[in-house]
Amino acid sequence: MLLFAAGAARAQSDDPLRVIVFGAHPDDAELKAGGVASLWSQEGVAVKFVSTTNGDIGHFEQSGGPLAQRREAEVSACADIFGITTEVYDIHDGELMPTLENRRKVVRSIREWDADIVMAHRRYDYHPDHRYTGELVEDAAVTVVAPFFEALTPGVDSNPVFLHLYDGFQKPYPFQPDLVVGIDEAAEAKWDCIRAMPSQFADADSWQGRYLPNVPEDAEERAEYILDYMKTRSAAVADKYRDRLIELYGEEKGRAIVYAEAFEICQYGRRPSEEELMALFPAFDE
Repeated sequence: MLLFAAGAARAQSDDPLRVIVFGAHPDDAELKAGGVASLWSQEGVAVKFVSTTNGDIGHFEQSGGPLAQRREAEVSACADIFGITTEVYDIHDGELMPTLENRRKVVRSIREWDADIVMAHRRYDYHPDHRYTGELVEDAAVTVVAPFFEALTPGVDSNPVFLHLYDGFQKPYPFQPDLVVGIDEAAEAKWDCIRAMPSQFADADSWQGRYLPNVPEDAEERAEYILDYMKTRSAAVADKYRDRLIELYGEEKGRAIVYAEAFEICQYGRRPSEEELMALFPAFDE
């Protein structure tokens, strides 16, 4: 597939596309974009996931340094599964703030990765870490191209494409599915990643273990029960945006897709046409 690079320099070279995805916690990027990251990786695209906090309070039995180390190890295992790179910021879970220091940190990450595409949460979300991750990344859409902001790292030649990760929140306005990507071919990699994150998706005292209804007490049954629930979430994205999948893939293939991930073009950054956006993503080459 021909990949249209987001930056002018990339468009004139044979360098691979470069994508960076910011999630608030060590599991957010993996859940929202793990399938497309795996597909991208198979095509030689350089993908990096960044967690803006270390996830050190996202459990009901352990916390602090031991949990942060455990969660970093889990997303490192996911990175190996997907064939990507990962990084976890040393910021406490629940304590991310949209400060100048953190804006500089995000800008450095985008520049150092030389990103063509940048993804993050929308700023409309139930969790403050999600909201502030979205705000920090949106703010970076201006400052990342300013050569004298954080001048020790060079500014990018042209503004990346900024995209929002899917969410179901409705106010002040609902998520818009500018692109919905079928991930059936990468689904097993995504499920393997979820299996590799028991602190979130298998422990009795994990977030899902505590809050999902009727979770089995047996450890193996509990892990499979939670995994099945996470599968239904990916399937729900495909069902919710079935009409959009048909528009993008055609009737036959669009109806056949079981699992999907969805993305919205941010109003900041470079705004590609639908044709170019599709060319940037895997799975639209058939």
